[in-house]
Amino acid sequence: MKKKIVIIGAGLSGLYLGYRLKKEGFLVRILEANARIGGRIFTKNVQDTHVELGATWLWKYNEELLKLCRELNITLFEQDMRGDALFEATSVHAVQRFQLPQNQEISYRIAGGTRVLLDQLAMAFSKEELLFNQKVQQINTTENGVEVLTENTAFTADLVVSTLPPKVLVHSVTFSPALDSNLIQVAKHTHTWMKDAIKFALVYKSAFWKEKGLSGVGFSNVGPFTEMYDHSDLEHKHFALMGFLHGALATETKAYREEKVREQLFKFFGEDGVNYLSYEEKNWSEEPLVSTADSGFISPHENNGHPIYQKAYIKDRFFIAGSETSPSYGGYMEGAIYRGNQIVAQIKRGLV
Repeated sequence: MKKKIVIIGAGLSGLYLGYRLKKEGFLVRILEANARIGGRIFTKNVQDTHVELGATWLWKYNEELLKLCRELNITLFEQDMRGDALFEATSVHAVQRFQLPQNQEISYRIAGGTRVLLDQLAMAFSKEELLFNQKVQQINTTENGVEVLTENTAFTADLVVSTLPPKVLVHSVTFSPALDSNLIQVAKHTHTWMKDAIKFALVYKSAFWKEKGLSGVGFSNVGPFTEMYDHSDLEHKHFALMGFLHGALATETKAYREEKVREQLFKFFGEDGVNYLSYEEKNWSEEPLVSTADSGFISPHENNGHPIYQKAYIKDRFFIAGSETSPSYGGYMEGAIYRGNQIVAQIKRGLV
């Protein structure tokens, strides 16, 4: 009889894991708390322009992710870095213009937006296999398997795999019997990538910065945005800038942040900078499925890929996946794929 596997979370980790496990012949069901797929991948369509407010780039050393993109026939293109960059050292000095190094590492984006990768994976599942608005609240061990409880529904499975960030998992899901206490302590001190980020994007009628010989790259020591990049599409038909805001602005309102961004854009680009079609942002610290109430500081990537995540729990019926648990590129998209491959191998070994 085919083993039934419940996967918690329909971000890149959950979708890829389900995609692989289904190919291996398992009966898969993915439970997603949100009304959308993607997790920390969030491509928004604004003014017919795809802007990334979550995970964006991949690199040539992301071997597992690149392999998947080839398998799914996904088109990649280089991040455009041609032209000069701008740098703001202090609030009282003029913005400086400088040439970017010629030998910098190439980063890539997905044509049509990172969401394309998710959509390709999601095509593998029926409506009965990929369920939305199913926030998992409790996981119980039964005589014959595992019971997964959401607010209104109970699901049974032979195996369960969580792809939630470990800290979110132990704060939002109760277990009977309780999880290993050492695992809980490590999870509570595992950094969740993106939880401290505020990403913003600006859509324009044209890439005016290119007309000025600029790359669209900007850095600032004083904010509100700390770094910024050209975010136009592959065909150069839709134009945008995208970057990160200073984390200290997380508790301010969106209107306040936008006004401060406008002031900084004027310093960088003059009137052209503030004549945008749309301002978009995503404050990930406000996302309950990414950030937890105890928001104490954890160093970036702390405990990512910890050995404790490589074990199976609840009588070898419960596995912890997700990018933060990957011993390779933890927190990044590559980590999600690398860890997914590990979990598939681990599950198959356990059935031999």
